[in-house]
Amino acid sequence: MSPQDLVASGWGGYLLILVAGVAMTEPWRWAGVWLSRDLDLDSAVFRWVRAVSTALVAGLVTRLLVFPTGQLEGIPLGIRLGAFVIGIVVFLAFGKRLALGVICGAVALLVGAELIPQ
Repeated sequence: MSPQDLVASGWGGYLLILVAGVAMTEPWRWAGVWLSRDLDLDSAVFRWVRAVSTALVAGLVTRLLVFPTGQLEGIPLGIRLGAFVIGIVVFLAFGKRLALGVICGAVALLVGAELIPQ
């Protein structure tokens, strides 16, 4: 297929976006791999970064639970907190499987929102 055929078929724009995206991001990924080859993941800096990122995620989750917006705002606080606790318990009970904890927490939230009158 010639370049003119690609443009005429409408796929030329997608190909251009793909090539431009790879050309702009891939060198930075390789530079990151090369620059990080000697980093110690157990260093004080990385422990600090891990602690700060964990605190930020905890703060965001707490904000969503206590001061929700949108559709979540219509679900009572007790249901939101119960679903959160169920998600944490499942996460810890099944070997710290994040996806399982998130899915069970979300299902608990949906079931609680449907079964308990508001």
